[in-house]
Amino acid sequence: MPPSRTAPLPSSGAGEDQPQTREMFYAEALNDALRIEMQRDPKVIVLGEDIAEHGGAFQVTAGLLAEFGPERIRQTPISEIGLVGTAVGAALTGLRPVAELMYIDFSGLAMDQIVNQAAQNRFMFGGQARVPLVVRTQGGSGRGNAAQHSKSLEAWFTHVAGLKVVMPATPADAKGLLAAAIRDDDPVIFIEHKLLYRTKGQVPTGEHVVPLGHADVKREGTDVTIVTWSRELLFSLEAAATLADEGISAEVIDVRSLVPLDKETILASVRKTRRVLVVHEAIKRGGYGGEIAALIAEEAFDDLDAPPRRLAGLETPIPYAQPLELGVVPQVADIITAARELATG
Repeated sequence: MPPSRTAPLPSSGAGEDQPQTREMFYAEALNDALRIEMQRDPKVIVLGEDIAEHGGAFQVTAGLLAEFGPERIRQTPISEIGLVGTAVGAALTGLRPVAELMYIDFSGLAMDQIVNQAAQNRFMFGGQARVPLVVRTQGGSGRGNAAQHSKSLEAWFTHVAGLKVVMPATPADAKGLLAAAIRDDDPVIFIEHKLLYRTKGQVPTGEHVVPLGHADVKREGTDVTIVTWSRELLFSLEAAATLADEGISAEVIDVRSLVPLDKETILASVRKTRRVLVVHEAIKRGGYGGEIAALIAEEAFDDLDAPPRRLAGLETPIPYAQPLELGVVPQVADIITAARELATG
C-alpha cells in the first residue's frame, strides 16, 4: 500500500480500553462523523443540494445547519459540476470540503472537476498543491429507482490515478472511514449504498477513525474466501451462515477501501482457503472484481485449487420492476450457489 497522508490515527494497541459504543443507523453514523469532524476542525465544510434545512435526500446532514450555520453547511444550486468545482477550489485554498452528490448516476456531470482537477492537481503542481476533498455519494439498486438512479459506478473512479475510493458496508465503518477520508489530504470518492442507510449496528461513540486501505475479515473460514464490499457484504455474510450449516466454512472479507487496496489481507485469506469468489453489484464487464481476480491470479496462482471466480451484476441497466431488479444483481441464493460450487468442485 502507498504511504498514508492521513492525519495521525488513534492507537488501537492491545490492552487499551475498548471504546464505548451505541447502536446507530448507518445514516446516523455518517451524520455523527460529520458533526465530530466539523467540531474538531473549523476548516471542514459541507456542500450539496438540499443538505441544509432538508437534511439531505437521505437525512445524513440533518441538524447540521442549526449547529454550524449556513457558512459551513452550504446549500448549492442543482448543478453537480458547479458544486464539485466549488469544493475543489475550496480544498485548494485550505478548506476540507465534503461535497454531496445526491446520486452517483449524476457524477458524470462533474467528471471534469473530479478527474481533471481534483485528482490531478497534486501531481500537476509537483506536490505543492493538495486537494483534501471528499465527494460523498450513493449508488446501488433495490429501491425501485430505475436505471438513472441505481447505478454502481465505483470502477469508473478506481481507474483514475489520484483518487481514493471507499465503500463502507457497516455503520461503524461508515463513521470511521468518513472521518479518515475527511482528514486525508487527497480526494476521496465516498460511496454509500442507498439500502444501507437504515441498517443498524454498534458504533463507537466520540472520535472514531478507520484507516483507509485496510480490509476487514468479517467472518473467519477455511474452505472458500468471499471478497466483497458495500451491500453485498450483508448478502455474503448471510450466505456464509447458510453454507456453514452445510459444512462449508466461508471466510468473508470486506474490502471497504477499493483504492488503496489491502491486497495483503486478501492474498493471505486466499492462500489459506485456496478458493476465492469475488462478489459485487456492479456489472461484471469492467467491474472492480476483475482487478481483484487478476491480482490473485498474478500473485497467488500457485496457491489456488480453482480459478478465481466473479459473481456480479448482469450487463443491463437496472430495471424498475422489483422482480427484474432483484434478478440482475447477486442475491444471497446466488452467492450460496457459487460458493458451494467452488468449495466442492
